[in-house]
Amino acid sequence: MPNPVTAGSPEPAIALDIIKQFGGEIPFLKALSTTVDFLDRGRCGLSVPWGENLVGDASTGTVHGGVITTLLDSASGMAVFSVIPRLMQIATLDLRIDYLRPGAPHIDIKAEADCYRISKNVAFVRGRAFQDGDREIASSLATFMLDSSSL
Repeated sequence: MPNPVTAGSPEPAIALDIIKQFGGEIPFLKALSTTVDFLDRGRCGLSVPWGENLVGDASTGTVHGGVITTLLDSASGMAVFSVIPRLMQIATLDLRIDYLRPGAPHIDIKAEADCYRISKNVAFVRGRAFQDGDREIASSLATFMLDSSSL
């Protein structure tokens, strides 16, 4: 099904390769060894390799929820940047995450986000975090304020 945000809309203000490069320069994402798996208009996929330094519960080896939150928020923001019609700042207004199950130890975590609607002031994004093919561990809904301050 075509993305209604990108269907018939003007080209985004920021080239996809610039958004990828920008995402790769965010210090916290670097610290997590985050990789941009894909970036299309309105969609973004990121991944983080499992590591001992990311474990939130040493008794089980599960990844800390903050890692999943960071992945979903970052993928969502990059999806928004890939469709905005002009250069502007954005800010996360709301990020709701439903944690469906703990992330299994020793397995990389991936996140995908889809910007499904954009209005004059707000962008709306759905996301999910998963492991090992399609084992979903969290889902998210986010809203982003557009043009949060002038550049």
